[in-house]
Amino acid sequence: MIVIAFIDSRNGVAFNHRRQSQDRAALQKIISMTAGSVLWVNAYTAQLFAGYDAPQVQEDEHFLDKAGPGEFCLVEGADILPFSFFIEEIILFNWNRAYPADRHFPIDIHNGKWRCVSQEVFTGSSHEKITMEVYRK
Repeated sequence: MIVIAFIDSRNGVAFNHRRQSQDRAALQKIISMTAGSVLWVNAYTAQLFAGYDAPQVQEDEHFLDKAGPGEFCLVEGADILPFSFFIEEIILFNWNRAYPADRHFPIDIHNGKWRCVSQEVFTGSSHEKITMEVYRK
């Protein structure tokens, strides 16, 4: 499975059970990169894609159980640690800002098990700078 997550500059992902932020340009990039594959999400995350042409979005509350090799999962605070063995790649969209957070991305990408294979900086619709980083085992 390929995990996609939005993080702030301190690895925060959520505050008070809500996403910290959202950005239309980041969503468009996710839709483009997952076209022709499957993008698994839960009901909360599926709301992000309302109004977009994204037939690859599959909603299921047990989406992490459903995701197969090479399939994408957009996680917003979901407990991914029990699935770490199955994670092939991590794609992080960093807001490059520090937001209040009470939930953080749980995988330490700097522990020596992951290597950054690409990085792209782009301008978002609500963030002047978003950094997309791709990590592989």
